[in-house]
Parts: sequence; C-alpha cells; structure tokens
Amino acid sequence: MTSQRTLNRLFVLHSWAGIVTGLLMFIVCFSGAVVVFKNEIDLWANPSLAQLPRSDKPAPLDAVLAQLQARYPGAMVETIALPDAINPHYFAFVREPGAPATTRTKVALRADTGAVVGPVDSQLGQYLRMLHVFLFFGPRWIVGFLGAAMLVLIATGIVIHRKILAELFTQRWGRSLRVVMSDLHKCVGIWGLGFHILIAGTGAWMGLAPLFEQSFKYLTAPASTPLATADGAAASRKAAAAAPAPMLSLDALYAAAQQAAPGLQARYASLQRWGTASASVAFTGSLQGHLLSTARVEANAASGAITRVHDPRTQGFWSQFNGLMEPLHFGDFGGLTLKWLYFVLGMTPAFLSISGTLIWLDSRQQRRRTAVPAHTARPAGRATADAAAP
Repeated sequence: MTSQRTLNRLFVLHSWAGIVTGLLMFIVCFSGAVVVFKNEIDLWANPSLAQLPRSDKPAPLDAVLAQLQARYPGAMVETIALPDAINPHYFAFVREPGAPATTRTKVALRADTGAVVGPVDSQLGQYLRMLHVFLFFGPRWIVGFLGAAMLVLIATGIVIHRKILAELFTQRWGRSLRVVMSDLHKCVGIWGLGFHILIAGTGAWMGLAPLFEQSFKYLTAPASTPLATADGAAASRKAAAAAPAPMLSLDALYAAAQQAAPGLQARYASLQRWGTASASVAFTGSLQGHLLSTARVEANAASGAITRVHDPRTQGFWSQFNGLMEPLHFGDFGGLTLKWLYFVLGMTPAFLSISGTLIWLDSRQQRRRTAVPAHTARPAGRATADAAAP
C-alpha cells in the first residue's frame, strides 16, 4: 500500500513534469496525430498530382534517373522515392549546382513513363513530420526525451489514480471547471492508456536509442592512431575515388539488393557521389510479409559489389525490435482505418497536456483564494466541495 507521503511526492512529480514539458508535449502529440496522414496531406496539397495516372508496372529506375539528369543537368540526384500503395508517383530530391547542402528540390515524376512533372507545389506533410520528429531544427533526442517524460507521467498517473476501474466511467459535468477537467483528464488517460504507452515507448526508443548507441561506440572505440604523414598518398586515393567512372544500371543494382535481402520492397534509393569511382546506392524499405521497416542494402554503383546488408530478420532480437518501432509509432501498416484510429487516439495526449495545465492553474488559484482572509473567501460549502474534488 502506497503511503500518502509517497502519493503526494508522485503527484508533485506528475504535475511539474507535465507543466515543464506541456507546450512541447502538445506540439509533438498534435503534429504526430496529424502526421499519420503525411502522404495523404502531400497529395492533397498538390492537386495536380491527383490527375496523373497510376501504373501497375512503374517505369524503370534507370528511366527515372535519365529523365532527372536531362531535366536538371549538373544537379545531384540524392534520393528517389519509389511508388507505393499511397504514393502512386515517383518523387526525387535534387540538389542543384550552387545550392546549399541543406537545400533540396522535391520533384514529381510520372510512374508510368518516369517523365518529370516538375517541383511539387507544397511539402506540408513533410514539414509536419519535421515538426514532429525534430521540432524542425532540434536533434531527435529532444523528442525522445519527451517520450521518456510521457512514460513518467503515465507511471505516476497510474499510481496516483489507483481506482482505475471506477474512474473509467466517472464524469461529473455539473461541477466546477476543475472537477470537470479532472474527470476528463483521468478518463481520457485511462481509456487511452495502452496507446499512450505504445506511443511514448516507441517515441522514446527512436529518439534516445541512437544517442545511447553512438555514446557506447564512442566509449568502446579503440584509441585513434597518430595522423599519417603521407598526405600525398591520401590525396591521391581521394582523387582516384572522385575520378569519373561508368555507373551500373540502377535497376540491376536494385535486383542485386533484393537478392541480398529477399523480400526487400524499397521505398527509397539514395545515391551518393554518383558518376565517380566511389559512387554508392542504398535501397531502404520494408520486407514483404513482415512489419519490419528498416531493411537496407548498400552497394558500390561502379562495381556492383554489395557493401552492407541490414536485414533485421538475420541480426538478432534487438535489430528486429528496432525495426518494429517506426511502423508501430506511425501506424502506417494497416491502411486508412488504422490511420484514423491513430489520429483519434493520438489527439488524446495533446488534450491531456491542455487539461493537465488547466487543472494545475485552477489549483493554484484555489490555493490563493484559501490564503485570503476568511471574510473575503467564497461560501464555505462551495470552497469545501471544490477543495475535496480530485
């Protein structure tokens, strides 16, 4: 049995954790609820794309790349997004000559011929995702920390409100604002408890696990050796890697990647140093028949050699566990019905952050009122009733 002193401390922790993270929590939860429709929003924001035909047999990747190079000569094609059930078209991210490294143009292409349609009119869905995952410009661990804070709020809330079954159906509409908001806060929190744990846990994992992994690698890496003095040899190797070289077929490289990771359904083809001897391509996507979304195969685009294969099915429990985090967090594996469910449930943490803040502000006002002289206080009956409300 938890003592009253412990409950009071947990209540203080619960309150201040919610107040400190409330605004950011609302932004992340609200944007996360909306961003489940990222692809649909992008199509809605670009009505011209809706008029383009779908294709059961998309154009070859080589044709898409050739069209891009012809339309944007001298530009660097960084990523090609392949058509899928939601996005029926090709998209490419192109960095034009002289543009900053962070400035890329998103280009739409027809799925049936690979012909360039032109730059997309809006990237509203992508902006929402950037807001949710990175708060636009912050590192991802900030959002991961908010996920951990949400888990703290859930754990302390469960301990504080021990009469969970009774509070599932408790809503006193005729009482004061504080009582009404308190009942709503507890009821919504309990009904959405399983979903909140899922979202908070997966969000914390995706935001913080890479940070811990990088820190572990840094601490366990062997001490660096003294810098070599053979600067001329290093420069010559760099020049050789940057020398122009013929590229293999992008479609052939994709076929080789599918052999290396059977069932790979690439969503993105990422190109680096294309046209040079050190050019590489990475195919990233899901695995047919699996929920895992982090399969990745890298290959040398000049020689065709497979340089790295990340197949979660063959790399142990933690790799498979990590591969489940993104689809479980964004609900992009069950069609439109699941997305609507994620949207509705995803709005509840945003409501909890608002209602929790209102309850905290009202409780502060209540304490100030009780601190004034008795002859200026409210009627005793009303004050007692409100003070006794949870």
